Amino acid sequence: SSRHFIFFFISPATYSYFFFFFFLMIRRPPRSTLSSSSAASDVYKRQTEEKVVMAVIDGVLAAYPKYAKYSGEWIFNNAGGAMGTMTVLHASFSEYLILFGNPTGTEGHTGRFIADDYFTIIYGEQWAAAANGLTKEIYRVGDQHHLPRYVAKQYRMPDACFALEYAKGNIPSMLFFGFADLFTSTLDIVTLWQTIKGSTVLMLENAMQGKI
Repeated sequence: SSRHFIFFFISPATYSYFFFFFFLMIRRPPRSTLSSSSAASDVYKRQTEEKVVMAVIDGVLAAYPKYAKYSGEWIFNNAGGAMGTMTVLHASFSEYLILFGNPTGTEGHTGRFIADDYFTIIYGEQWAAAANGLTKEIYRVGDQHHLPRYVAKQYRMPDACFALEYAKGNIPSMLFFGFADLFTSTLDIVTLWQTIKGSTVLMLENAMQGKI
């Protein structure tokens, strides 16, 4: 499909003011340190993590009923030393869209991929720094952290934080990073199976309907 998930943010299905504003904001070119508007911030302060997350999921499903799915299943994700929870909304060989976050905070390595990654904050705050970064990058609600292919950073979610993460590129190559901690650290077989089911199975399903 020529329609990429990154553009669903201006879909008519996204009907609330906050998400209309939020969806417009993520089309801006990424910057190292961004500040949210007071309008988005005021709405955000009145929301709980669950309400924000579910509103974003509803917007995705309404905009892309053919390719986006929400199973209701959340999976632990251990990668690059960081731990969070995620739900997979779309996975194909060229794109994925997940909701990732943690109610307690986490820190780790972003990974270095053959894909571009767009990490849009919907709740909380993320900090990041490149190897040569002497000051931290700060991403708040409505900000998008673009990680270009072949680039890696240290990142931290100092407290509760959730993001809509979209990746475009060689998605199968990213699975090695996603599975590494499961084999070398946590040995969590349940999470391994859930991750395989939640990503690779969707890749095959989408491939069968022509979505590569």
